[in-house]
Amino acid sequence: MRILMFGRTGQVARELQRRTPVVALGRDEADLTDPADCAEAVRAEAPDVVINAAAYTAVDLAESDEVTAAQVNGEAPGAMAQACADLGIPFIHISTDYVFDGSGDTPFTPDAPTGPLGAYGRSKLAGEAAVRAAGGTHAIIRTSWVVSAHGKNFVKTMLKLGAERDRLTIVADQVGGPTPAADIAELCLAAAEQLIAAPEKSGTYHLSGGPDVSWADFAREIFAQAGIDCEVVDIPSSEFPTPAKRPANSRLDTSATEAAFGLPRPDWRVGLSAILKELKAEQG
Repeated sequence: MRILMFGRTGQVARELQRRTPVVALGRDEADLTDPADCAEAVRAEAPDVVINAAAYTAVDLAESDEVTAAQVNGEAPGAMAQACADLGIPFIHISTDYVFDGSGDTPFTPDAPTGPLGAYGRSKLAGEAAVRAAGGTHAIIRTSWVVSAHGKNFVKTMLKLGAERDRLTIVADQVGGPTPAADIAELCLAAAEQLIAAPEKSGTYHLSGGPDVSWADFAREIFAQAGIDCEVVDIPSSEFPTPAKRPANSRLDTSATEAAFGLPRPDWRVGLSAILKELKAEQG
């Protein structure tokens, strides 16, 4: 299976490259602000499947730069998907819980009404719509709270701050499922392989780690597993204002994903242990 992947250095892209040979296109090889360039890259490689692991992920910056976010997260995936549809190959696209409004306290199903709270969510929702409109075989994978040993993420931030301070105030009224990038990579590969054989599995799927947890309790588990003595004090999100509003409820129902691809919801605590082990090994 010849895989073309948009993205090279992101968390999911790194994990995918660990698992299988892929043609990984960085931003110097595929301009994500130029949809035509992305489509041409697909046509030039003529792969068996395309995975889009690239995105504009600066949630707060998107509030003042929505044009770029819309190009990268909305228009580019649409062009990729159209090129894939023209070639008759599957397209795997990673999306986000930010397409929802974060209301309530029950997990969002793939067909739940959307209602993004900010520019980032709007741009990702536009990308989903464009992928569907292309009419080809596809899997849109919505995920949340991505973590790994690579790049910038909550685990690495907590490890740094926890080592520097005795006490941290962490938001406790936002709840979701931390998701190891390794598990997202596994689903992308499973979806790619199965969509080639069973294009009727096209659709929108959710993947998030379980159990659902608040950011504050996630921090406590990070410190517990890492052996860091740092007190976590719960605060409401109103005490930690950001340019972009975050969903209070990021819970995702993953049952359709398990039914379609045979992958159970991952336990993020197991994934966290693997991440900490990797980081420790890197430190020597």
